[in-house]
Amino acid sequence: MAEVKKTAPGGGGGARGGGGGWTRFVTARPRLTLLVALVLTALAVLAGGGVADRMGSGGWEDPAAESTYATEALERRFPGSQPNLLLLVNAGPEGVDAPAAAAEARKLAERLDAEPGVDGVGSYWSTGSPALRSEDGRQAVIAARIAGEEKDAAAVLDRIAPEYRGAHGPVEVSLGGGLAVRHEMQVIIQEDLLRAELIALPLTLVLLVMVFGSAVAALLPLGVGIVAILGTNAALRGITEFTDVSVFAQNLTTALGLGLAIDYALFVVRRYREELAAGADTYTAVRTTLRTAGRTVLFSALTVAVSLAAMLVFPQYFLRSFAYAGIAVVLLAATAALTLLPAALVLLGDRVNALDLRRLLRRRADRAAGPGGGNGGSGGEGAGWARAASLVMRRAPVFAVLTTAGLVLLGLPFLGVEFGTADDRQLPVTASSRVVQDQLRDGFPGDPGGGITVLAEGEATPAQYASYRERIAALDGVARAEGPVTAAGGHAYFTVVPEGEAVGAEAQRTVSELRAAPAPFDTSVTGQAAVLVDSKDALAERLPWAAGIVVLVTLLLVFLLTGSVLIPVQAVVLNALSLTAMFGAVVWVFQDGHLAGLLGFTATGDIETTLPVLMFCVAFGLSMDYGVFLLSRIKEEYDATGDHEHSVRFGLRHTGGLITAAAVILAVVMVAIGTSRVTNTKMLGLGVALAVLMDAMVVRSLLVPSVMKLTGRLTWWAPGPLRRFHDRFGISETDPYNHVPTPGVIEVSEELRETASSRSTG
Repeated sequence: MAEVKKTAPGGGGGARGGGGGWTRFVTARPRLTLLVALVLTALAVLAGGGVADRMGSGGWEDPAAESTYATEALERRFPGSQPNLLLLVNAGPEGVDAPAAAAEARKLAERLDAEPGVDGVGSYWSTGSPALRSEDGRQAVIAARIAGEEKDAAAVLDRIAPEYRGAHGPVEVSLGGGLAVRHEMQVIIQEDLLRAELIALPLTLVLLVMVFGSAVAALLPLGVGIVAILGTNAALRGITEFTDVSVFAQNLTTALGLGLAIDYALFVVRRYREELAAGADTYTAVRTTLRTAGRTVLFSALTVAVSLAAMLVFPQYFLRSFAYAGIAVVLLAATAALTLLPAALVLLGDRVNALDLRRLLRRRADRAAGPGGGNGGSGGEGAGWARAASLVMRRAPVFAVLTTAGLVLLGLPFLGVEFGTADDRQLPVTASSRVVQDQLRDGFPGDPGGGITVLAEGEATPAQYASYRERIAALDGVARAEGPVTAAGGHAYFTVVPEGEAVGAEAQRTVSELRAAPAPFDTSVTGQAAVLVDSKDALAERLPWAAGIVVLVTLLLVFLLTGSVLIPVQAVVLNALSLTAMFGAVVWVFQDGHLAGLLGFTATGDIETTLPVLMFCVAFGLSMDYGVFLLSRIKEEYDATGDHEHSVRFGLRHTGGLITAAAVILAVVMVAIGTSRVTNTKMLGLGVALAVLMDAMVVRSLLVPSVMKLTGRLTWWAPGPLRRFHDRFGISETDPYNHVPTPGVIEVSEELRETASSRSTG
């Protein structure tokens, strides 16, 4: 049996001293560290107060796109062409043309036109447009635009909405339009986020108690998570002073703040308890933990941050907002785990195991098992994971092929993905603005909010305008073309109503045809379908850059961790496979509408364009998080023993339960986020929860050990120059002090090593 060397338990204790300046500071001044953290957290609470009120609910547009330019130009020249507020006037059986109803509607339109901040008021009663009158004649629309930035426009809406909503003589008024939809979405997201936190926090605490046993240890990850969340809210509040930030990003702040803080705290506290069990004193255990698990936590945070930072290459502020929030919360969670947590552990000492609720259960189990039945040489904590790893490696080809085939099969529905844009159907059917939009969609002959708008710039004669209108009206997929509406300076616009869905495939083709249509003046096309076309183009143009950043930096970081050429490639491929179930489920559930009734959402037949990019970056980063935890322990053991298969078993034994527990807790947080009434948030929460569970329970448990068995010792190969580069700059969890030969070195067999390891983790 192979012989291995290991220092005696707790080797290199206080006499070794050691550790960097940061380690010495944290362990030497724990009370000062915690006091500073408390003050900073209190300041973060003050700085981050009201951050949600400064966030926007849009951000899907490309600021440099043709549609964005046209929208801004039309807003300046023709405010009425881009209405974002619709008053749905219901006159009942008498109809909207009844004298009393018409007179009251005209008064409402005049009042609205006089409101500060409101422009371009038009109505059925002033224009006679059939698009503004329902087919049954009971309802008609007053359209207007509230100008200004999104937050300013929302403030105007808040001020005027109570004055117009409700009964006005013979008519009843409801509010809709893009601005009302986005504003109500923002309110619902904030309410849902509060509910998600109230669900996630107590459940997380219960799970942590079950994982740690100790109620004291269970509170530490929650403290780290709360600090990370509050700090990120303060950071986002500062970012809103310089750029737009999406309110959706707060959901990611809560999920990653709790999830990653728990991951990092689990890893640190677990290693600290192992060192205590091996005989180290408190200070030595903390220092060793920071030199080993602490390095891995820092490395893991960098990999997650890089995955999220890739969203900065996209122009849409919706995606960039998640990068801002994600990078901040990841770095803050890691910082708290490497400062506050060690300081608390120094003060707690072995009291970190206090209130161990599992001890009573273990004693009962030992009594029930009788003499010799409690803990055999092959038992102990993690023994089941070691046996599972052995089984998988004995049948490595079977597990590798079947697991890969199963994951690919789960991802096949994504081949039928259709991309669309978010609209009012993101909201629950009972939301007031959603009710209005449903009535407009079902009961009106056109889209009162505007279909496709063509901006014409340049001098032209009435005959040229008429000829152009006839040309675009004759295009396939165009129901009708109206205009021009002209203004001084050679500006005009045409309204084009597409056949079918306002943002469907035919409407998108119409946008392309309108842009290609010859005209005697410069034209720019906007509208919902044009915004979608431009957004898809922007994503397609920058997606290779984002993917390249994630892949290349991941390859580099994993190489620095392992010193292997093959393992980084395996990590990227296996992480990608772990996401297939998520993407397949997104299409099967949310696009195709399966489980729509159970989950309470409206399927629109497409997926919002930016959501797959966001979900990929978040889920890939979290998968790397778990991958780093596993690979670091495998690498540590391989460096100590040189035994490849034993190292894989050792890594799974010491991290399998940890990774699974962390994944379950993070999945609980994401499912709590997924209880949102807004479809995109529901999709994000439930989708990432599925990806995390698949990664922890399938990829890390089955694919990683089977693939590493198949690659054998070649797994650790690297050419000479790269090996020397890693020797100089590489990062690992190995404690350099524990692997320097000293007089305390003892010889142990692999069997004894396994037994000692199982006892040290118990």
